[in-house]
Amino acid sequence: MSSKFLGKSLAQLNAEMGTTPDISVLTGTERVVVKPIPLVQISPNPDQPRKIFNETELQDLAESIKEKGVLVPIILRAVQDKPYLYEIVAGERRYRAAKMAGLSEIPALVKTLSDKNAMEIALIENVQRENLNPIEEADGYENLMEKCGYSLEDVSKLIGKSTSYIRNLMRINSLPESVKQLIIEGKISASHARTIAVSENPEQMAHDIINNNMSVAETQKKVKNSNRSKQSRNLVKSTLDAKYVEKIESKLSKHFDANVKLHEKRGGAGHFIISFENRIQMEDLINKLSK
Repeated sequence: MSSKFLGKSLAQLNAEMGTTPDISVLTGTERVVVKPIPLVQISPNPDQPRKIFNETELQDLAESIKEKGVLVPIILRAVQDKPYLYEIVAGERRYRAAKMAGLSEIPALVKTLSDKNAMEIALIENVQRENLNPIEEADGYENLMEKCGYSLEDVSKLIGKSTSYIRNLMRINSLPESVKQLIIEGKISASHARTIAVSENPEQMAHDIINNNMSVAETQKKVKNSNRSKQSRNLVKSTLDAKYVEKIESKLSKHFDANVKLHEKRGGAGHFIISFENRIQMEDLINKLSK
């Protein structure tokens, strides 16, 4: 493309070149279509990890879009049984800012994705590019584990972070909502939150951190010298060893001739997820489970 087009918005290119044609790109076995999609045909993804959008940052992005256009297409997938509607897989900030900027359409990659793949892409983009707050990030990991049957190790490989990092972050979700709000507002850090998650009274601990301007080291010392929650003790006692979980999953996968995942929740509860690839395998599983 000529250098005179670089940095121009979609509207400017339309004015100079006419209607922007769809661009079809072959990636592996899938043909991905890049085209302008009307904003009225797009809806947010209910499983989007990011729940909070900074209005000031959105306004700044909207001003940039007014000047330069949307330079990076968002990713969409068609809504099942509604071929003219699309759901956002990645790029909700750009979508919101485009609406604020007064655009009627936005460039998008339209991909064919399963619910599982859509959740993976949304989480990866947000974790790697969007700076999620710790609560949103922990929710994203739990969502993948609960809805897609991922193990801790699966999530670790997917996002490129250690299992200990993910496990410690997910401990934050056991905190009371009032403490989570303090994390979202930036009044206490994720490190503070992970530390007080095992205490008997995390709310009081959180306010002590704020009122006394306590460091993480000071918080750790105070938690160590205080009572720990029963929930924390139960979690430590009941957490299954990763190798043992892998052994169980392997044994059941062979028995059912299907992919089986074990997800243990806090306190020892949990569930198995058995996946099937077609109706024949589903009927075979029903017969085996019925017996």
